[in-house]
Amino acid sequence: MAVRDTAPLLVALLVLLHTWTVWANVEVNMEDRVEVFRGDKAQITCLFKSGDGIGGITIQWLYVTRLREKQPIYYQDATTKYIESSFPYKDRINVTDNGARGETVLTINDVQIRDEMEFICLVRSLTEGTGEGRTKLKVFEKPERPTIEGMETGISVNEKTPPKIGVCEVKNGFPKPNITWYRNTTPLHDDGDGVSVKSSSTVESSGLFSVRSELSMKVTKEDKNAKFYCEVSYFVPGATRMTETNRINITVYYPSTAVDVWVDSPKGKIKEGDSIVFHCRGNGNTPSLLTLSHNNGDVLGDGNIVVLENVSRQHSGVYKCSSLDTDTWGEINGETTVIVNYLDPAVVKPEDTVVVAQGEAVTATCNALSSLQTNTAWFKNGEEVFTGHTVTLKDVTFDNTGTYTCVVTVPEIEGMETSGTLDVRVAGPPKIMEQDTEITAAFDTMVELSCHVRGFPPPSVTWNSPDGEVFKMASQKETEEGVESVLSVKVISDITALCRASNKYGTDSVTFNIKATIHTTPSTTIITTSNTNTTTTTVSSVKAETVMPPKNLKKEGSGVIIAVVIICILLLAILGSVLYFLYKKGKLCGRSGKQDITKGKSNKENIVVEMKSDNTEEATLLGVNGEKQPASEQ
Repeated sequence: MAVRDTAPLLVALLVLLHTWTVWANVEVNMEDRVEVFRGDKAQITCLFKSGDGIGGITIQWLYVTRLREKQPIYYQDATTKYIESSFPYKDRINVTDNGARGETVLTINDVQIRDEMEFICLVRSLTEGTGEGRTKLKVFEKPERPTIEGMETGISVNEKTPPKIGVCEVKNGFPKPNITWYRNTTPLHDDGDGVSVKSSSTVESSGLFSVRSELSMKVTKEDKNAKFYCEVSYFVPGATRMTETNRINITVYYPSTAVDVWVDSPKGKIKEGDSIVFHCRGNGNTPSLLTLSHNNGDVLGDGNIVVLENVSRQHSGVYKCSSLDTDTWGEINGETTVIVNYLDPAVVKPEDTVVVAQGEAVTATCNALSSLQTNTAWFKNGEEVFTGHTVTLKDVTFDNTGTYTCVVTVPEIEGMETSGTLDVRVAGPPKIMEQDTEITAAFDTMVELSCHVRGFPPPSVTWNSPDGEVFKMASQKETEEGVESVLSVKVISDITALCRASNKYGTDSVTFNIKATIHTTPSTTIITTSNTNTTTTTVSSVKAETVMPPKNLKKEGSGVIIAVVIICILLLAILGSVLYFLYKKGKLCGRSGKQDITKGKSNKENIVVEMKSDNTEEATLLGVNGEKQPASEQ
């Protein structure tokens, strides 16, 4: 009876327990994901709550395969703990638990790419049922620095399909990095028309990704200065990062749309005789043929530079540079106008020598045809005397005689000038310019007498002596102002010469007087006095004298005079030699030729020298030591 009474109670208790278990399951909490770098340590924490305590629960760690299957990793109950032997990474994991805190931690060391999976923490209670939590492990690897390589050959804007620009590549990243192309600051995406971006990725043996991206696009002329590069974005725990490649520039070939032609040399205005250097250049960079022509005529040259040498005014005109594109065979032209400035030779009028009478006037003009404004200046003897194309000489004198040079210059071009000459002759009677006609010359020397004469027509000059004798040795030459006559004479006496100039307008003359001089040899008188006798030697000191031979001495007497003078000089020399010889022998004034060596020394204090001159009556006595003594002591 008692058993039957207890049975309903047991059933009621079981129903109560079952009902409580349904609403009292174990509470498990885990993070959605754990992120770590490859090679680091990952810790996955499982927090749970259960009233049964650590002795009344079991803990299991599981992982989900790529086929979505659950595989055990670890098991723990009140009496047992173990890691499943079938788990492939059992050597790199460990589990720690703290039942009092309701915590269990799965630790994975040296995380690898293959460790990226979902992990499950399963907690079962005897009374509270089962609780489960899940965490995804995310593994990251920073990729290597990306590289970029551009096309080494140039790209033409005339390409029909988008040509290849370059290739970007980034290696060994996880998860897979992303590559974005940029042109300057504008991102480029595949649009199926002008831009094509092709990307591919490779999984390395390590499980890391390598990504390659190739850019192709149609280019324009503006792309010649564009900078292309790649931006690589990759993931790291808790963030996304970005890095960029180097910038590259591509060579873009584009045809010319305009051609420039200009004169590179000379700078400024061009004159006849210059060499012109033309430069011809299109604004494109594709291969092209450049030619230069003049006034749509013959081709002057090919290439970027053409030189014309020694140009004349006929080279003025329009120069056209033509550029022929070798890809499209299209031709474009550029033009420039060249003016070659000229200056014709100066024309002076009157052209021939101008003869004008004294006191009258003469007018002359100087002109040169030029393409530019000119200036004219007149020069005489290197000095500027007038300016302007026309010059007038009024009330002319002999001072106006000479050659006038007119110089025509172009101020705008340095070195551009021409010149002409005008010869002016002033007609009038001769005028001799010499003023100093008194001349002193040494005997037996040559003297040149010059007679400068102004006048036109050029005067005739003759040289005469006072008695009418004509000197025929004179030379004569014309000068700018008239003539110059030179007479060379030998001075053997006083000479008088008359220079006479004459033309159809009159006569002028001048007389030259030449005075001849002769110098004689001076003599000296020496007096020597001793105790016993006195010896006197005389050398006369004579002042130079002027010999006055008769004026107008005939040539026949000149030889006689010279012979007499020479004989006198020889006789004086012989006489002096004889006297000196007698003096040395002691035959003069009682002196013996030798002295007795036994005699006492002579009294040097008594030896004197007498100096005489024709300019004084006094005699000065000198002692041996040079002391002066009065004449009374002789």
